[in-house]
Amino acid sequence: MTQSSSSFVADQLPAGEVREYLMGLQTRITEALEAIEGEGGARFLADAWHKEPGEKLQGNGITKIMEGGRVFERAGCGFSHVSGPQLPPSATQHRPELAGAPFEAMGVSLVFHPRNPMVPTVHMNVRMISAGHPGQPKTCWFGGGMDLTPVYGFEDDAVHFHQTCRDALVPFGDALYPRFKTWCDEYFFLKHRNEQRGIGGIFFDDFSELGQQQSFAMLRSVGDAFLKSYLPIVERRQNAAYTPQQVDFQRYRRGRYVEFNLVWDRGTHFGLQSGGRTESILLSMPPHADWSYQREDAPGTPERDLLDKFLIRRDWL
Repeated sequence: MTQSSSSFVADQLPAGEVREYLMGLQTRITEALEAIEGEGGARFLADAWHKEPGEKLQGNGITKIMEGGRVFERAGCGFSHVSGPQLPPSATQHRPELAGAPFEAMGVSLVFHPRNPMVPTVHMNVRMISAGHPGQPKTCWFGGGMDLTPVYGFEDDAVHFHQTCRDALVPFGDALYPRFKTWCDEYFFLKHRNEQRGIGGIFFDDFSELGQQQSFAMLRSVGDAFLKSYLPIVERRQNAAYTPQQVDFQRYRRGRYVEFNLVWDRGTHFGLQSGGRTESILLSMPPHADWSYQREDAPGTPERDLLDKFLIRRDWL
């Protein structure tokens, strides 16, 4: 599928404009991470792929993956642009009228797992989906956001991250940040653990209320804010001292990350249900994760503080 052959919201928002922005965003982010790795540090492997004729999905993308870095133990950032004969169930929960409709989707998704336990894991995603039954006008909507998952909590990191998220949304309405923050808290929640995944951020889905052009402008503002939200935290924490015991705790917390992505994440379900590329869908998985049976950390320790003071729903601003 090429840009010129795509019909993605062609009536109001040209596919080439969306695709160009998303691919540029992927390039800017991966180049920034390589700069943090520095001379002699890890570099991203770019894996360009396309779906063969006859497969369930058609389309193409670029998966960029960095492993074994000085700062990032594993970092994945993927761009995809695909179409399929019918929306999977995970995409029609709130749009039952589109069940079974052909669809087209493009987006950038990333998860970065730092080596140092003092540097938080981060996730960001921006995407657009268009769908419609033959003979009917297409429906286009937007989704994404970003959230932070610390292993060891720092108040100033949380405040900075949320402040940057809020600043990205203010031009589009004062009500969006509190609404998307609440949405993020509710979405990134491990129901089977009764536990937040991290300190949240912003999350939105099925969003088109500003119209296609302004909704896309909001999406760009969120995407452009990512490096401003995360890099200062990395620079502040990447050289902090840490112990083998703190690495053990990092791997334990990564186990929770795996649980959420496989059990609850709609993006993972969408990719697997629609016949997406498994290696790209699972780029969010950490290189190492552990599980402990009924682990209990002593009150007053940094490990217990993560649960008591950070993995709770609170107003960081």
